Amino acid sequence: MLEESRSPILEAHDLVMFDLDGVVYVGSDAVDGVAARIDRIRETGRHVAFVTNNASRTPAQVAEKLVGVGVSAEPGDVVTSAQAAARLLAEEHGSGAKILVLGGEGLRVALVEAGLEPVEDPEGAVAVVSGYGPDVRWRDIMRASTLIRDGLPYVASNADLTIPTPYGLAPGHGVLVRTITSFAGVEATVAGKPEKPLMDETVRRVGGDRPIMVGDRLDTDIEGAHAIDIPSLLVLTGVTWLEDLATATPELRPSYIAPTLEGLFEPHPVPITSDESAELGGWRATVRDGRLEVTGDGDVRDWWRVAATACWLRLDASGSPADVADARPPGPVRVLGAE
Repeated sequence: MLEESRSPILEAHDLVMFDLDGVVYVGSDAVDGVAARIDRIRETGRHVAFVTNNASRTPAQVAEKLVGVGVSAEPGDVVTSAQAAARLLAEEHGSGAKILVLGGEGLRVALVEAGLEPVEDPEGAVAVVSGYGPDVRWRDIMRASTLIRDGLPYVASNADLTIPTPYGLAPGHGVLVRTITSFAGVEATVAGKPEKPLMDETVRRVGGDRPIMVGDRLDTDIEGAHAIDIPSLLVLTGVTWLEDLATATPELRPSYIAPTLEGLFEPHPVPITSDESAELGGWRATVRDGRLEVTGDGDVRDWWRVAATACWLRLDASGSPADVADARPPGPVRVLGAE
């Protein structure tokens, strides 16, 4: 269930790890108020990291985009799944090893920085690595898949099945990973969220002893926090909404929920629970006949806390998620990225 914090949760942490899309920006625009809040965190002397599963861009390119939307950032603040994949390969195969690459510039740069040699010709390659790259050719995928089937080790930067684009969600790198592994009959070693390598790489590069992960996706950001046993804050400016929370099993549940990043600067009370109901701040959430009902009045933050808690009580007790079709949080109609 949710964790309690009687003081602002930021006070307990010296490293704040941010997912990007849906948390810091949506498309080409920063989420309202994010830049000022990140500056507030920096002013306290805490470390700030931007963590991305996208392996196609270098940290410098990611930092450039952040600065372009008004968020202060330097390349050293950015940690990518390509860097995590490169470390795995360097530790396994040693400096100078040839790695067959399916991916973009971000992946190649990370390999070189780790002392590896990215190659397109499989002769002498000791492993295959892949990452999102819109220009990867099908013939190269076929060749690499055959080599993986025949025993060449395979590291994937991430396994995200979707990627946000200007025209909506599109197939992500995870679709390629599934294609290769299904053909080859093997499992990929995955570096990105929710697996540990990227999370560990972030702490190693940016510093801090008491990290917290801030994200908008349960199956990458929040599960990734669980993977290295750190707290997490789910913000509601991205893809996750009540329907997703209702079906979240324990490894997908955040420590804290807040509509926006302002939640970092606030205490977080927890509901009082009984059976399949939860009460807090004037709200009462109950699952009756399988349907979530939220009654009362109060702060929207407490509405989310009781709604999520009641849904999780129901799921844990019955194995079936609550029907949340009739439950609507107070306030304006949701617009992705808006506060």
